[in-house]
Amino acid sequence: MVRATVLAVLVFIAPRVADAQALSTLHIKVVLTDADGKPMPVPRHALLISDNPSTAAPRRIVTGVDGTADAKLRPGNYTVESDEPVTFRGKAYQWTQILDIVAGRDATLNLSAANAESAVASATTPSGAPPLEAEPAFLLPRWQNSVAALWTPTARASAFVVDSRGLLLTNQRAVGAAASAEVQLSPTVKVSARVLASDSARDVAVLWIDPRAIESVTPVSLGCTQPKVADDKQEVFALGVPLHQTTDVMSGAAGQLVLTLGSDGGPVFTADGTPVGLTSFANRNEDTRRGSARLVRIADMCAVVASAEKHIASGSPPPATHLPIEPTWTLPVDAFKTAADHRAGSLSPYQMSTSTFDVALITPIMTYGAQYQSEQMNRRRTGKDARTIEIDPMLVRPVMDFANWSEYVEDFPAVLLVRVTPKQVEGVWKKVARGAAQTQGMALPPMTHAKSSFSRLRAYCGDAEVTPIHTFTLEHRLSDTEAAYEGLYVFDPGAFPTSCQAVKLVLYGEKNPDRPETAAVDPRIVEQVSQDFALYQTH
Repeated sequence: MVRATVLAVLVFIAPRVADAQALSTLHIKVVLTDADGKPMPVPRHALLISDNPSTAAPRRIVTGVDGTADAKLRPGNYTVESDEPVTFRGKAYQWTQILDIVAGRDATLNLSAANAESAVASATTPSGAPPLEAEPAFLLPRWQNSVAALWTPTARASAFVVDSRGLLLTNQRAVGAAASAEVQLSPTVKVSARVLASDSARDVAVLWIDPRAIESVTPVSLGCTQPKVADDKQEVFALGVPLHQTTDVMSGAAGQLVLTLGSDGGPVFTADGTPVGLTSFANRNEDTRRGSARLVRIADMCAVVASAEKHIASGSPPPATHLPIEPTWTLPVDAFKTAADHRAGSLSPYQMSTSTFDVALITPIMTYGAQYQSEQMNRRRTGKDARTIEIDPMLVRPVMDFANWSEYVEDFPAVLLVRVTPKQVEGVWKKVARGAAQTQGMALPPMTHAKSSFSRLRAYCGDAEVTPIHTFTLEHRLSDTEAAYEGLYVFDPGAFPTSCQAVKLVLYGEKNPDRPETAAVDPRIVEQVSQDFALYQTH
């Protein structure tokens, strides 16, 4: 009886001991090689994992867009096999691999053509999936390194590499009248670009960067000798880098594409991976995060590239020096809400001025707080939150009105914004005319104009010049032919530490470019800016 009891206890304990064994991670990567010999990750490939001997139904996992998948497994012997073959370049591939998982040790399984069972694909191949090259998700891992984020003074768009000599294409509407731009090739690499050619009629711009920055990038071949044309109703796939996101794939009919902000200017492919054009917003002035796009055809792109190539031999691209990038700090929502509640009425920018310009330093707590308190005001007006204090709308509106860069600011990037606004003055004769009108009983508002258009800004921490992350231009459309402009410079949060002996901003106007004006930043403002960004350290 005692022995039977002991055996029963052992049987009861054994499974629990097995359950308590530490899990190991099996890292799986599925890669095939394209016609150019380039490794291509296999996305959305289903694999079955069974233990040996089998004790349960196989576990099914699917690779991501990068061709990888992870599985947590107990120690033991396992079989990993394809649920169905994958078809690529006329061949069908499937895998069956047996391996051991050791306690406390991760394992890696690389599946490639070398260890696959392969055969010529045919109608009888037991897979209902389309060929890998016709799989839209395949476009992303294949071309994501070729697509870049594009920053110009007035717009954020996408661009893509078309030549190993450093040529990229985008739409002309994004570039506008700019002679240079910034190309962000990855979350950590941004370089200068020169606008080599710009054709507003074709809506194509060619950019030139140092080819050393794209040595590992495969250019998108346009096929200019026999350009393919997509029918307006044909399904196509557009690649782009949305604002504050990574490269993404969007699909739709060629004549009805809808893009997210920042994605325009990227390449467009048919389902088999053939390039058919690039995207351009039908109207860049629309105040929306999504917009209808038009397709710029390959023939137009090739024509502008041909004209740009004439300038390569006689010039040189900008250096491949890495430019400053935005920090990837997570928004501390709780800390910001608390700070906004305790700083009611003091969320306006830190202000200073010169004789010609007004300058405002704006931190994320101001833009977040303005939006948060605006929402609180709306709740109070509807009677849902009687505790909410009243905030003067005039404190909210100037902070949130960033014209063509509103969407950028509304995402609350962890950066310091320096906004430069030309002062407004009223001419003598306009003032006389307004006075004459007043004698006739007509009260007219002041008829003002900018004292001097803003040109550029240089910032200093002591004697050291500080390079901004972005140099934006705020464009306020007054009419179809007239606009007012402000400067919006974006700096790293640590650009002006309290250890700076002095912080100064040197402002240049178009009217007197050789007579800059200097605005010294009060040390108390420098300290307050530092405290605003310290909120990020609380989370």
